[in-house]
Amino acid sequence: MQIKCIPVGYLQANCYIVIKNNKAILIDPGDEPDKIEQYLKNLEIVGILVTHNHFDHTGSLAYFEEKYHLKANQKIEDFSYEVIKTPGHTKDSKTFYFPEEKIMFTGDFLFKETIGRMDLEGGSVMDMKKSLEKIAEYDDAILLYPGHGEPTDLGHEKSRFSYYLKEI
Repeated sequence: MQIKCIPVGYLQANCYIVIKNNKAILIDPGDEPDKIEQYLKNLEIVGILVTHNHFDHTGSLAYFEEKYHLKANQKIEDFSYEVIKTPGHTKDSKTFYFPEEKIMFTGDFLFKETIGRMDLEGGSVMDMKKSLEKIAEYDDAILLYPGHGEPTDLGHEKSRFSYYLKEI
């Protein structure tokens, strides 16, 4: 599986293109559809996943749904993944876990060396604590691809969870 990261919009949200056998999933098509389209040549777009409904992650969603006749967060047969509800940053936050590849797309729930804000509408400290406890059950070797910034691994982030839980 190949992963391309395209930072888009003025908040530089990470739009991901996940490719396997010339089939692709778009994850968080936030903005700049023309920029994203440059990376979609010769690929069959088979699905769109959205980690949460903030504008910087969904700004181009309607464009891609219409163009490829797809609906976001519908089951995608060509890829094996789990949807993990990880509220805290928003009520609708989801993490997409690809167990065969040991990869998670965490949106704004979990970043490299920090967690998502909880002070925006729909944010919840209690939900964030529960989501961190849930995700801590997963393997340390899992690679995390966040909604902003660079990738990290779950083991590194788990080492900081006790600090986060004390602070929030």
